[in-house]
Amino acid sequence: MWFKGQPLHQFSMKQMLPYRSQMQIVFQDPYSALNPRLNVLQIIAEGLEVHQKLSAEQREQRVIEVLQEVGLDPALRHRYPTEFSGGQRQRIAIARALILQPQLLILDEPTSSLDKSVQAQILTLLKSLQQRHRLAYLFISHDLQVVRSLCHQVIVLRQGEVVEQGDCQTVFNSPAAAYTQQLLQLAD
Repeated sequence: MWFKGQPLHQFSMKQMLPYRSQMQIVFQDPYSALNPRLNVLQIIAEGLEVHQKLSAEQREQRVIEVLQEVGLDPALRHRYPTEFSGGQRQRIAIARALILQPQLLILDEPTSSLDKSVQAQILTLLKSLQQRHRLAYLFISHDLQVVRSLCHQVIVLRQGEVVEQGDCQTVFNSPAAAYTQQLLQLAD
């Protein structure tokens, strides 16, 4: 993977350190992505403890701000992940990723385990955050409708190989590859 012109796939762990805070990930399953032994404040502030030298009060204030930004009541920050719904947990995972103010969010099927109404809310939130923070998203999904609603560029993979890539509208409206055409037919 290349990021900011750098071949990250060739970097050592030490060389990667300055880039880690600039790239964050939101996993598919909000139930297993959050440590049940930590409260929300601890989960979200963890990245700040590693990457930024802030006081406990400053970290807590940043957590309060990011919780508000993802649509959660900051008063809930002392609760544990098991006390939240799937959609709320995914908002916590998004807040954890946002706290370091990254330039790139890797979103690995972030809505696939959510029901349709919650999925729509999370997608609306992601669109809003992307515009507000000028974030780049690497969005991984099998749900073509979700891809179409959120993405600007798309890469279609088959068994790890790039089959087609391009502007989202072009790929969806005029797919060149037979495999892409099949995927789109199956999605209808």
